Amino acid sequence: MIEVKHISKQFGGKQVLTDVSGVFQKGKTNLIIGASGTGKSVLMKCMVGIIKPNEGEVFYDGRSFTNADRDLKTEIRREIGMLFQGGALFDSKNVQENVKFPLDMLTKMPEEEKIERVNFCLKRVGLENTNKKMPSEISGGMKKRVGIARAIVMNPDYLYCDEPNSGLDPQTSIRIDNLIDEITKEFNTTTIVVTHDMNSVMEIGENILFIHQGRKLWEGNSEEILHTDCQELEDFVLANKLMRAVKSIS
Repeated sequence: MIEVKHISKQFGGKQVLTDVSGVFQKGKTNLIIGASGTGKSVLMKCMVGIIKPNEGEVFYDGRSFTNADRDLKTEIRREIGMLFQGGALFDSKNVQENVKFPLDMLTKMPEEEKIERVNFCLKRVGLENTNKKMPSEISGGMKKRVGIARAIVMNPDYLYCDEPNSGLDPQTSIRIDNLIDEITKEFNTTTIVVTHDMNSVMEIGENILFIHQGRKLWEGNSEEILHTDCQELEDFVLANKLMRAVKSIS
């Protein structure tokens, strides 16, 4: 479980997040949703320690990450897996080398065990026998799956996915959503997905936190979102429906 308490963040005097609190549950796909520029990615960066909030704390299973010493922060970071927007693969490394990178950097595991772990993760995302392919030789959806394999190679307790469906067609997006959900259940991870994609919300939104203009305005699940009385959330849902309709016509 991850808990954020009263997180606020400013940049150059501009208030980006204001008093955001929430609980992200273990074994569930927890979504942070909102339009672009609303602060959801800043919240995620505060949670993983890329930036430090001006106020508030982040807790990993009761351990304060925000105020932790270096040793505890290192320990918690080893328990975190990250799927970056766009996949963020190393162009100069093949699939196997990309997935193995965290093991090379953070463990003293023998090479044979590393390869065994890489192969397990690639098989889990449906990419067995792609070890020697370069990122330039695989599709966008395959790159995202390689990114997921790399994110889980350390067997993390916490998994962050930043806009996992950006740039993907609807069918591939559904496959990525389902894969993230399956891995969450299979490995009992605390999974946080940052997205503005309503398809993801309806497919895998078990616990959803809606951010609008830097504030948490709503929290619930994919069923409750259809009956919300939060006007800003209704507007967000409607805007997504209109955007999908325009894309389907064009």
